[in-house]
Amino acid sequence: MSIRRVVVEADGGARGNPGPAGFGAVVRDADSTDVLVERSAALGVTTNNVAEYSGLIAGLEAAAELGAAEVEVRMDSKLVVEQMSGRWQIKNAGLRPLAAKAAALVRRFEKVSYTWVPRERNKHADALANQAMDAAAGVSKKAERAPRGSWEPPATVPTRLLLVRHGETELTAQGRYSGRGDVPLSEAGLVQARATGARVAALGAPIAAVVTSPLARCVRTGEAISAALAGDVPVTVEPDLIECDFGEWEGRTFAEVRTQWPDEMDAWLASTSVAPPGGESFRAVATRVRRAVATILKAYPEKTVVVVSHVSPLKLILRDALAAGDALLHRLYLDPAGLSIVDNWADGGVAVRSVNETGHL
Repeated sequence: MSIRRVVVEADGGARGNPGPAGFGAVVRDADSTDVLVERSAALGVTTNNVAEYSGLIAGLEAAAELGAAEVEVRMDSKLVVEQMSGRWQIKNAGLRPLAAKAAALVRRFEKVSYTWVPRERNKHADALANQAMDAAAGVSKKAERAPRGSWEPPATVPTRLLLVRHGETELTAQGRYSGRGDVPLSEAGLVQARATGARVAALGAPIAAVVTSPLARCVRTGEAISAALAGDVPVTVEPDLIECDFGEWEGRTFAEVRTQWPDEMDAWLASTSVAPPGGESFRAVATRVRRAVATILKAYPEKTVVVVSHVSPLKLILRDALAAGDALLHRLYLDPAGLSIVDNWADGGVAVRSVNETGHL
């Protein structure tokens, strides 16, 4: 769907300043006023202004996804409206990265204007923001009851995930997008998989299972690892571990995509909610990957499990484990057959032991 003119209504707030915070954003058709998109999210503990800027960014991202050319932003935050209009300086250093992100989004439209409105004329976005703040307040209360962080190692036994990217394929070697296409391991990739199996065996811990994506390059990598282990270690397939669907970019080189889809690539790099043409967004991948991890942790408590998957799912698992932002996804490199280790405790504790070990290759 492509709408030329839209109105973005955005709001954000915190219960306390800082306090449990959240934002809401509504995108309407400028002509019919019909609601096209709603966005909201809890932000944990932060300030009113951070929440307001977050609402603006979410609204602009949604408008970009709709293919809008002209955007009228309506907010009851005088500060955001005046700063984004260029009439007020951004003196708070903490807001500058958010303003810069919003400005980068603005450059994707032909025209963006800002209008201050009283709160009673921004009720829809305000209601979404309040729901998000309620959620943030609930999270904060849980956090208050949680034990404080400590350098002391936990006394209980974690579930250890040995995260392995599949071995090399011909597409990997050629620098091509490789998503749902079921390409096999190359000879070099099979050698890498066997080397990873030897590395996993050298860890000395009993392996409860090898869980893989359904695609052949992962299944074959998982089988090579299993073969290197003592005893009968089952290899099971978890459909949610499959690679991102890259749609029309599948099989193309990175340079080809940059040349043929420059705007689409910029949008994809700027937001995890944007999908390649005909493909799947990283936000959608993250949803199913979290489901897969939860399933594995429930099935193998206090055990060690090998998880064989692809670049995108593994990066998303590591992003969550590190409590990192989305920028990690485009800065973290995972080699074919590289190994990362993450411990997960029953109380929600997480420890990242290593990322992208390649000494065995």
